[in-house]
Amino acid sequence: MDSFSSPSSGSSTSQPSPEVFMDQLKTQLAQAYAEEFLETVRGKCFTKCVTKPGSSLSGGESSCVSRCVDRYIEATGIISRALFSSPR
Repeated sequence: MDSFSSPSSGSSTSQPSPEVFMDQLKTQLAQAYAEEFLETVRGKCFTKCVTKPGSSLSGGESSCVSRCVDRYIEATGIISRALFSSPR
């Protein structure tokens, strides 16, 4: 029987409790999301907005990257709400 089947009063310290496990899983998922977000911004927004890389961004490039990031954040929010909203 595994540690998730039923609670036991003398639990072993070798396996985390379900609550600790879920906290660790949430942390790992948040880290994966942040890494994916940065990769998307770098891969899509930078490539789209910075046509001539240099030592700094021009005003237009900076505005473009900002708008691109804002749209990505908005889109992921819409998708998240659609996926995790309760069915009506």
